[in-house]
Amino acid sequence: RPEIDRVGSAWLISKFIDPKAKFVFAPIAQAVSDAIPFDMLDAEFSHHGNNCTFETLTKRFAISDKSVAKIGEMIHDADLDDARFQRVEAVGIDRVLKGWAKQGLPDEEILRRGFDCIDALYSFLQRR
Repeated sequence: RPEIDRVGSAWLISKFIDPKAKFVFAPIAQAVSDAIPFDMLDAEFSHHGNNCTFETLTKRFAISDKSVAKIGEMIHDADLDDARFQRVEAVGIDRVLKGWAKQGLPDEEILRRGFDCIDALYSFLQRR
């Protein structure tokens, strides 16, 4: 299901890595033959060390945007729940995403709405 790291990583991919990317939700990494899995067990783009998938992607693709880095800290703290960066902003977004899942919204709709949330957060950070 789309939760904060998965939605954030998909947002990062679509905005900074591959604007033509399409997203499919599958139970295992090998479920879709021509897909590049992320935020899944044994996926190349997933948690590595103390980093969440969003952080792995920003490092691998050398994304140096300061607002993206702040969002990465927020997603890290919400996903890993370790208070490493003392950022709480994305915790609310994660709870909303989980709430939409409990309401039975399709994964694609949760992803779309999650993109809207992160777009708004990014815009806010850009204007500070």
